[in-house]
Amino acid sequence: MIGRRRVLASGGAAALVAMAPRGLWAGYAPQAGAWRTFEIVTRVELPRGGKTAQAWVPVPSHRDDTWTVPDRNLWVNNADEVKLVEGEGTAFVQARWAAGEGPAVLEVTSRVATRSRSVALEASTGATLTGAERAELTAPTELLPTDGIVLETAQGIVAGRAGDLEKARAIYDWVVESTERNPETRGCGLGDIASMLHMGDLTGKCADLNALFVGLCRAAGLPARDLYGLRVAPSDFGYRALGAGSENVTGAQHCRAEVFVEGTGWVPADPADVRKVVLQEDGGLSLADAKVQDARRGLFGAAEGNWLCLNTAHDVVLPGAADDAPLPFLMYPQAEIGGERLDELAPDAFVYTITARELT
Repeated sequence: MIGRRRVLASGGAAALVAMAPRGLWAGYAPQAGAWRTFEIVTRVELPRGGKTAQAWVPVPSHRDDTWTVPDRNLWVNNADEVKLVEGEGTAFVQARWAAGEGPAVLEVTSRVATRSRSVALEASTGATLTGAERAELTAPTELLPTDGIVLETAQGIVAGRAGDLEKARAIYDWVVESTERNPETRGCGLGDIASMLHMGDLTGKCADLNALFVGLCRAAGLPARDLYGLRVAPSDFGYRALGAGSENVTGAQHCRAEVFVEGTGWVPADPADVRKVVLQEDGGLSLADAKVQDARRGLFGAAEGNWLCLNTAHDVVLPGAADDAPLPFLMYPQAEIGGERLDELAPDAFVYTITARELT
């Protein structure tokens, strides 16, 4: 028994979307427009206390010429070795320090151009994937299995649905209606979707709720992926919950999602942010509120350019780490002192800061 949230149907809320009046937020509807360039500075300062130290700082690596183009990465440091490591779906700056008394310092400056995007969902572009790409993007990961309860849930959601777009939208609606954002979840969550379904606890944050969307899509045969990144500017649509509040974005990590629709291409989707609007906007709203419905419409098929993508990688192994167990994703700086991993979700103790500014 999965619990009440699993069995909620998507049809009723889909009708609400169609009937809800548009609010003053007239349509949270990002459109592809001018490019914006952001400069991101991540500063790590480790109190090594005579011990060895290592750090891994993720940098923007995902490129899609229609909406995100990474530029350069520069760094200043007192490390004994520092290099850019580019792997499957990710990139990061890795630094190593020998034993010493002074703080281990690494400051990485990255630039990336980004803009809002909007996909004409009913238009045919002829977009397709190779067999190898499709196999990779429907494959399970450590925390996103595509069999068992995940497969059963996906099959129940898409039963009777025809075509990729209808299936993807049904899964999006199901996640929006069946989940809740949990403010007590640390960081962005973990994304252990099978455990969520087995326990009937479909709560969490973006790495949980959007991972659930991605895993269900993959189980339904739809190529999908998480996009791990960072909010870097306020929302142009007045949603405080959907933007960064200052240049200090140390805790502004957010993952989005994409599903590939045959003949259309990559479609952005962010059911987790719908749930964030419900919980945080204007002190809390209902799912039926006009402001929520505007965001719900916009967050399937469009994405605002006040966020930048770092990478799309799952199961990331950090080279040289004392603990070689893979990370579910790489969205936060990582470090260790004397072979002991630091808590990436406690930046004040780590110590690291991330700032973002828009270049004009």
